[in-house]
Amino acid sequence: MSLRIHNTLSGKVEEFVPLNPPSVLIYTCGVTVYDDSHVGHGRSLIVFDTFRRFLEHLGYRVKFVRNFTDVDDKIINRANRECTDFMTIANRYIARYYQDMEAIRVRPADVEPRVTEHMNEIIEVISKLIDAGVAYEVEGDVYFSVKAFKEYGKLSKRSLEEMEAGARVEPSEKKRDPMDFALWKAAKAGEPFWDSPWGKGRPGWHTECVAMAFKHLGQTIDIHGGGLDLIFPHHENEIAQAEAITGKPFARYWMHNGLVTVGGQKMSKSLGNYVSLKEIYTKYHPDILRLLVLFTHYRSPLDFSWEKMEETQRAYERLKDAITNKELLKKLKVSEKLTETPSLYERAKELQESFFSSLSDDFNTPEALSHVFTLVGELNKVKNRAFEAKEIDKRELEAYEQVADSLLEVLKKIFGLMEDLYPECEVERVVSKELEAGQVMDTRLIELLIEVRSRARRSKQYDIADMVREGLRELGIELEDTPAGTKWKRMG
Repeated sequence: MSLRIHNTLSGKVEEFVPLNPPSVLIYTCGVTVYDDSHVGHGRSLIVFDTFRRFLEHLGYRVKFVRNFTDVDDKIINRANRECTDFMTIANRYIARYYQDMEAIRVRPADVEPRVTEHMNEIIEVISKLIDAGVAYEVEGDVYFSVKAFKEYGKLSKRSLEEMEAGARVEPSEKKRDPMDFALWKAAKAGEPFWDSPWGKGRPGWHTECVAMAFKHLGQTIDIHGGGLDLIFPHHENEIAQAEAITGKPFARYWMHNGLVTVGGQKMSKSLGNYVSLKEIYTKYHPDILRLLVLFTHYRSPLDFSWEKMEETQRAYERLKDAITNKELLKKLKVSEKLTETPSLYERAKELQESFFSSLSDDFNTPEALSHVFTLVGELNKVKNRAFEAKEIDKRELEAYEQVADSLLEVLKKIFGLMEDLYPECEVERVVSKELEAGQVMDTRLIELLIEVRSRARRSKQYDIADMVREGLRELGIELEDTPAGTKWKRMG
């Protein structure tokens, strides 16, 4: 079964063929760290976290890069309001970002670069653009000449005439054409700056992702992702810069998730409808937000409301009950009355095939979830029949358990749901399988135990988390929790 995804560049759903299979290179634009992450950020992060998990399930080796913009006008303005420096603001909100991501179970990217750590690479990109004749310097500012890149507008499907009609030049700008955009900004009094061939200054927003993608993924990547609002001008400008340098496609597939509104309106603090991630996951289990996001196709708009969260919670409870009801069924009288193999296996197999078919067709998570809830209905038929009879056939109980366990495994592995279900069993299984068998504490096992501990912490089961930490300490492994995740080292 081949994977097909919608490519914003072509405007079509295409078969996904990586450049160098089974490796897949993905870059998504990260947050500008001047405030807490909100539900709009959360949607994009959950979409691409889940898509990454699905690719891994399909057997791809994914290298995933998501950046931090840690110097920006908004960061500087907040620092000025609080009478502090921009890096204090950036570090504060990067730390809060990691707290939010841990809470909603978005895995860290393989590489999470910061703009301030890539100034040499950014300056190198700008220098190459000047050498290529598509950028120019004016009194310490450097601009990209849009008309020098003939394919400008191919991602957003905008013509030069349309863009020229809406373009304007700010009084302080020195660019030659209203459509040109800044690559490097000359330093202003009181602002952070870096030395460059054009004087002291800092980069424009559109250049940073090109430089970081080049460094960590190469000149052509498989998938570039982000929110719909980034298509123009940000991603359009990335293409212009990258391809003006290399003459090669910057990204082979462009994936964009739809935007989030709240009560039918654009989210804004001034409208009083701004919803932070922390507000959501302190009111609801984090799975509820993930499920709400996955109930909507990633390319469609999502209108957030607390009523929808309540509806999603009820759906989540039905799903969870279908899995955990196996414990209640075990308490019934177990008989051997069936003369044939239970049909639940066949129905589960059919629905599993439909589930993966939906995910392979432009990552259609709502359709995939419809098959999940159809399976929930099949499980409930078995449960209701058994409860009414006050007994259950042994083979039907075995079928229920196996199907429920398989469903839970898929939900955990691909959707990141119910990761805290039966955490004690996970700890016991890992320890008994590896340690009691006399295996050495290798890196894989240590990282697996750290993940178990992280899941326990996210679900506020601190006794389990402490047990893992102390158990590792007794085995000579010391843990250190940092904003970037848990680090470990061998003692002695």
